Amino acid sequence: MTDQQPDKRDAIRYRFDIFKSIDRLRLSTWLTVVFERLWPLVLPLLLSIAVFLCLSWFGIFRIIPDALRLALLGLFVLSLPLCLYLLLRFRLPDHSEISQRLESVNTLDHQPITIQSEELVNKSIDPFAQALWDEHRKRMAERIQNLKSGLPQTRIPEHDPWALRGIVGLLLVIAFAFSGGPLGGRVNDAFRSHSKSEAIPPRIDAWVTPPRYTGRAPLFLTAAANDEEKQFTIPQDSTLIVRIISGSGSEKVTQTPMDGEATDIAAKDEGKPEDTPTTAKARPRNFELPIGANGTVSLSDDGNPLAEWAFSVTPDQPPSVRFTKDPSSAANGTMELSYEIKDDYGASSAVAQIEQALPADKDARPLYKAPDLPLALPRRGDQPKETTTTKDLTEHPWAGSEIRMTLVATDDAKQEARSETKTFVMPERPFANPLAKAVVEQRRILALNANAKPQVLDMLDAITIWPEETIKNASHYLALRSVRSRLNLARSDDQLRDVVAYMWQVARGIEDGALSDAERRLRQAQEALKQAIEQGASQEEIEKRMKELRSAMNEYLREFAQKAQKNPNMAQMPNPNAMELRQEDINRMLDRIEDLAKQGSKDQAQQLLSELENMMNNLQMGQQQNQQGQQGEMRQQMDKLGELMRRQQEMMNQTNRLEQQRQNGMQQDQGQSQQGQNGQEGQQGQMSEEDIAKALRGLQEGQGKLQSDLEQMMKDLKGLGINPGEGFGDANKSMGQAGKALGDADGGQAVDRQSNALDALRRGGQDMMKQMQQAMGQEGQTGGPNGQQQQNGRLDPLGRQRSRGDFFDDSKNIVPKDLDIQRAREILDEIRKRLGNALSPQMEKDYLERLLKFD
Repeated sequence: MTDQQPDKRDAIRYRFDIFKSIDRLRLSTWLTVVFERLWPLVLPLLLSIAVFLCLSWFGIFRIIPDALRLALLGLFVLSLPLCLYLLLRFRLPDHSEISQRLESVNTLDHQPITIQSEELVNKSIDPFAQALWDEHRKRMAERIQNLKSGLPQTRIPEHDPWALRGIVGLLLVIAFAFSGGPLGGRVNDAFRSHSKSEAIPPRIDAWVTPPRYTGRAPLFLTAAANDEEKQFTIPQDSTLIVRIISGSGSEKVTQTPMDGEATDIAAKDEGKPEDTPTTAKARPRNFELPIGANGTVSLSDDGNPLAEWAFSVTPDQPPSVRFTKDPSSAANGTMELSYEIKDDYGASSAVAQIEQALPADKDARPLYKAPDLPLALPRRGDQPKETTTTKDLTEHPWAGSEIRMTLVATDDAKQEARSETKTFVMPERPFANPLAKAVVEQRRILALNANAKPQVLDMLDAITIWPEETIKNASHYLALRSVRSRLNLARSDDQLRDVVAYMWQVARGIEDGALSDAERRLRQAQEALKQAIEQGASQEEIEKRMKELRSAMNEYLREFAQKAQKNPNMAQMPNPNAMELRQEDINRMLDRIEDLAKQGSKDQAQQLLSELENMMNNLQMGQQQNQQGQQGEMRQQMDKLGELMRRQQEMMNQTNRLEQQRQNGMQQDQGQSQQGQNGQEGQQGQMSEEDIAKALRGLQEGQGKLQSDLEQMMKDLKGLGINPGEGFGDANKSMGQAGKALGDADGGQAVDRQSNALDALRRGGQDMMKQMQQAMGQEGQTGGPNGQQQQNGRLDPLGRQRSRGDFFDDSKNIVPKDLDIQRAREILDEIRKRLGNALSPQMEKDYLERLLKFD
């Protein structure tokens, strides 16, 4: 007995280890068997759900009729109980089934796993049998080591040999990816009525239209919900337009201000009585809403967000307007206003509000209100600059009286700005004839107070009571009696205003004779041409208007000259605003206006036409006989100076070209040395270093001739009593240094000295101009019609303003001369030629390409 006890304990321990390893194996086998039995029962349910999801995500339920949609939905609903009934057939495996599965998978004979859990029926009957049984179990246990649970055997391929289940799975993945696109559907489409579903996916177009006066282009928005850019900056009072094509017809646009409640926006064309449900969905729906403050706008369909945009509104700043100079007048009394208007998008209108400085009498009955004076506006988009408006208000009865003027500018947002108020005497036309002055004075009295009609009649009778002594011209007498008769017969205010207008014509006829009619035709021709340019008339219309203007201009100048010959005092009448005018200046100006108008340069043509009007306003024929000889000599010296500057500029250009060729040759030599010998001696036509040096030395003679001509001009100026000044001395010194540098073949040094000589010539010319003006009596300051002082030296021969001390100041002349145009063409041709040279350095080509970009 003692000998058998250890063997029994070992057997028990061994059996415990065997059972422990078998239990772990049984668990994995149990899971495998459960999966084999459950997967075939669950797969029909999963396939039904997958097919339903595929149809939903592909948008099938959105495009099929409701009857078919309900039928498919019914099939899926009926399939669910059948699939659930299959799940009832599932049962869990028992202990013996697991053992048999292990023995089957591992091909074990004699059930070695099963006997490990079996016992003899009666162990106490035969100890030998028990020992034999234990030995048998021990031997069987040796066979069940390193067993495998095996893979699940669902046997589904036997029922689906074509693997259609894989196609369903693939379609499910594709449908899921497709659902994120604009045509993708949703799961709830199967449960929605066809009338409310999106039969065709909606096309959403959204854009913001800024106000027209801003000059900004429309801003197109993206309707996709996953856009990264959702914040947009727009001008104030912009309009958001959302257009939806197709879709369900139940889309909704909601506007949410930053500090407010959400508001639903109705469609612009919603609710037409003639629309049926089908046509209503097919017709595009437009939502239009103004954006006046920061906020968001969202687009949704039955609570499903489609798009959302956030807007940051830039407010429209009010304009500003100010006087840049005090109001002034031209020689003929035309008012000139200089001002500056600022606005972020440009002002829409500007006027000068005028009121009398002294209030009218209580019993007065004025016939005229304050004159209208619209102001010219700067071009939209330009930087703020000084703008000038000229207006002839000499015919208005308020001319000659003290007025208060305020500039008022208004932008397109109806925001208004006012300038400071200027008080001054309203310019009037000067009359030299005493009779014309008397008529104008009575005209003003009648216009300011219609009740003064009896006094004006009495004054006209007094003027015409003794015509033999007071009125030398019979036509003037008849005109005054005609005025008296018309005034006596006038009863209403309109008739009195006609008499006032007639009195102005009579006064001008007495003062100017036929010149008044010519001036009126000239102004009418100028106004007609201005309107034609503004309206973008055809070339034939422009030619017609220009022909009328030329004819009126020639007639006016002819009669003006005849009047000046008959009135010697006219030429000697001092006027600081009057400048000498030549016929060729006018013809050149008219030609440029016509060319610009035909080319479509409307703004430049209008500006040049305005300069022409200013020039005619400042016109006075200067005929001072005692200064004609000296003026001619001074003009010759000015022409000589201009010729010297032109020759010096050409010589500097030649020197610069030779120096550039030298630099280009050095760069090409460096490139050839790196490439090695390629059989080419160099570019054909390229000057060698010796040729360039020889050409530079050849320019020394011409530079010396320029210096000698300058010295001769300085001597001539001294003979006229004009000190050449420091500028000409510096120019003479720089020319000598430039000649020396040319003799040494130093092109770079020569160009610098020649440039210095040009600058010195300009300074000397400015000083010479001032001395000439002093010599001719044009330098002083003389009071104008309003008691204001103006510098006569700052006007060119066309009456245009010049910068102080600038001799050749063409910065404000926007019209290029013919020589400038030809020079510009030559420069462009040379740039294109250099670009076409394959051997030009890349750095030079990049620079030339930037020159050709006119942004």
